[in-house]
Amino acid sequence: MAWKTLDDLDMAGKVVLVRVDINVPVEDGKVTDATRIERIVPTVNDILAKGGKPVLMAHFGRPKGKVVPGMSLKVTLPALEKALGRGVIFADDCIGLPAKQAVAAMSAGDVLLLENTRFHEGEEKNDPMMAASLAALGDIYVNDAFSAAHRAHASTEGIARLLPCAAGRLMAAELKALQGALGNPQRPVVAVVGGAKVSTKLELLGNLVTKVDYLVIGGGMANTFLAAQGIDVGKSLAEHDMTATATEIMKKAEAAGCSIVLPSDVVVAWEFKAGAENRTVAADACPADAMILDAGPETVKRIEEVFGKCRTLIWNGPLGAFEIPPFDSATNAAAKKAAALTTAGALVTVAGGGDTVAALNTSGAAAAFSYISTAGGAFLEWMEGKTLPGVAALNG
Repeated sequence: MAWKTLDDLDMAGKVVLVRVDINVPVEDGKVTDATRIERIVPTVNDILAKGGKPVLMAHFGRPKGKVVPGMSLKVTLPALEKALGRGVIFADDCIGLPAKQAVAAMSAGDVLLLENTRFHEGEEKNDPMMAASLAALGDIYVNDAFSAAHRAHASTEGIARLLPCAAGRLMAAELKALQGALGNPQRPVVAVVGGAKVSTKLELLGNLVTKVDYLVIGGGMANTFLAAQGIDVGKSLAEHDMTATATEIMKKAEAAGCSIVLPSDVVVAWEFKAGAENRTVAADACPADAMILDAGPETVKRIEEVFGKCRTLIWNGPLGAFEIPPFDSATNAAAKKAAALTTAGALVTVAGGGDTVAALNTSGAAAAFSYISTAGGAFLEWMEGKTLPGVAALNG
């Protein structure tokens, strides 16, 4: 898949409309985690360096087409200015007179932030009039919001058909990492998929078993697969109505030559709380009144051996109830092994999804991974093999 980058466009003296994702957490009127804001800095700085005037477009929250003062992007200004090291102008609307006047008043070196695109119904409907109103503000369109690329909205898909367009630095890095992990990966490839429910990751599992050499299944999902094999999982979180589906996935994997790795031993407890009394037992020996909360050390050793055989790792979801120690042990150990192999140049590691990022940060392994995606839905849909509208539009 080919797409233009900032290096392919002449931006000197031009207004560059940049779709960014700065939908950050806010408490008491202050941004509590500026990670997403910090990640757009290279794109904005490069546009400025090339003589362009960056005009930032973004959504914030879910106002559903209405103006909701509590969801104004104005709250992000202090964090945005701190990250960019310069002042940022704010327009009270993303289209119409306020936006036009703000763009017209820009000088070289200025950065402008437009108000929440979702204050207009036309945004999520991908209304052609909305897309045209946005496009009328600038000369070039740059999409740097991979995390919103699975949405066919006016600011992510519609506008890309109306202006010369390119991927921003963050978008290009994300696409390169994901293309390298699933599109044309170094083999063998292992995918780690964890989380609570098989039902939410059916398409993902179905796609992965045809693309990877090993599939490690953890978390509550693993319990459903164990139950599908006739194993009693006690009071563990499991979707017993999905066991037939789990069996189908295992058959599909076998036909595709994909080895599925399930827990051979598990950590069980009788209470779901930090420091709860626990015991490590064989996967088929969970007491009827207990619940499986983590993979055991034997399973971790097997996962580490698989990592050692592979050249590419894709990770989405924890191996156990990582939020509560000691049930974060398997996730932490496997993450550290992956990090060590990455540092040694033996493994390319790509991870994504909210819980995954949190788990890898907790383990201290995140910094060593080749690439960590902050995108949730877009990362999952890419792994499911779906075409993302915001990415497809960049190809013209």
